[in-house]
Amino acid sequence: MFGSVRNLWQRLLRRTGRDHDAPWLRQLRGVIHVGANTGQERDHYQQYGLQVLWIEPVPEVFAQLQAHIAGLPGQRALQALVSDQEGDEVDFHVASNQGLSSSMLPLGQHKDIWPEVQYSRSLRLRTTTLDALVRDGQLEPGAYNGLVMDTQGSELLVLHGALQVLPHIDFMKTEVADFEAYVGCCQLKDIDAFMREHGFEEHSRRRFAEREGGGAYYDVVYRRLR
Repeated sequence: MFGSVRNLWQRLLRRTGRDHDAPWLRQLRGVIHVGANTGQERDHYQQYGLQVLWIEPVPEVFAQLQAHIAGLPGQRALQALVSDQEGDEVDFHVASNQGLSSSMLPLGQHKDIWPEVQYSRSLRLRTTTLDALVRDGQLEPGAYNGLVMDTQGSELLVLHGALQVLPHIDFMKTEVADFEAYVGCCQLKDIDAFMREHGFEEHSRRRFAEREGGGAYYDVVYRRLR
């Protein structure tokens, strides 16, 4: 019980305690935040005067997100499940820790760090891509030069579906593990290779959780090479 509360609190603190991001956030005009949850970073983004597009797939979590950003200028939300393909029907698994660990992928070694987290239910959802949102007029890529992802193992899929958006991005931040936290998930080496292939370098890396059997979770920021 106490471990569960502590781990949840640590994850919430990590999402809201963002002063270490100040150097690159100051260089942004806007952020696309995929995997919004309830918009815990909303006030931090507001502090820097950023335009924000929040994207969240779970209906009741999306409703909370909308309520939380109501009245904040320049911040809006879309209910969507972003991946690398448009129109795929997938089982999206809603996690027991207020949805923070929800994913389209089955839980893997995630339990080695957060054993109390499990899936409480699944939703049948249809995927889209960031590029499809551009095509449909729901995303104006020129308004955003930052991308933040917290999609629990599917971050590389999001990137593969954002090849038209990526040229507008100067900084990208992602949560990523270097072990199989989710079955078939991308890992740090995969994200690193993709970003370097597309003209980015690592700007910063912060480890925030470790696994006894080896491996860790990181927040990693990449910046476009000039």
